[in-house]
Amino acid sequence: MRWQKVVAVRDLSLEVQEGEVYGLLGPNGSGKSTTLKVLLGLATPTRGESKIFGEDSRDYRSHRTVGFLPENPYFYKFLTAEETLRFFGKICVLRGRQLETRIGELLSLVGLEEARHRRVGGYSKGMLQRIGLAQALIQDPRLIVLDEPTAGVDPVGSRQIRDLILELKKRGKTVLLTSHLLGQVQEVCDRVGIMSRGSMVREGRLADLVTVEGQTEYLIQDAPADLAEKIAALAKASGAKLIETRKAQLTLERVFLDATRQEK
Repeated sequence: MRWQKVVAVRDLSLEVQEGEVYGLLGPNGSGKSTTLKVLLGLATPTRGESKIFGEDSRDYRSHRTVGFLPENPYFYKFLTAEETLRFFGKICVLRGRQLETRIGELLSLVGLEEARHRRVGGYSKGMLQRIGLAQALIQDPRLIVLDEPTAGVDPVGSRQIRDLILELKKRGKTVLLTSHLLGQVQEVCDRVGIMSRGSMVREGRLADLVTVEGQTEYLIQDAPADLAEKIAALAKASGAKLIETRKAQLTLERVFLDATRQEK
């Protein structure tokens, strides 16, 4: 068997500002997960360096302020949610009342209070991701790294996880997440970087990247039938061009969430 050498990430320069949500996007195999492994000290780059709040990420001491949720987290199926968090808390040197208080706070944050005594072996994919997020937060980290946090999760669970990310942002946490599902991170990210074949191909503020230059949209409610003709005539007289008129639409996700909420 001949081994083929593959460059997973090439000449990547990336900086995440404290207190922001940064989305590292790209198709499968683009180098997102490898980038996270380098940042977390799980892989060593052939050249260059990575730092976490100014400390070399290869130094284990820099990980004291980091929480990590991998794409496919593994938990002991015979443990309950409460026992799972207690296990990870003790690994992070939490003890006694401090640990028990932290467990209660996190179960409340991720919406698993009622399932705290259920074994995680019976959890759904969305519940597993939420208990995974809770374990990533057990030591109250400044940086939370999430690798495909909504992968395989239904729209309701995906919405819950995004709400949790927004809550973390409100609390001043820094969040770095990866995803190849652009629509799922558009609501939470301040800045994004788009990777392809190991390289960064686009990066910037989300609002800047999705803005269409030279076009402005107007959303009008209860418009009379002839208003579009008047707007088109006014635009033509002003030297502009009315490209399209259309009815406002919901996303399919919003329709799904509204429908399932009504059935509860």
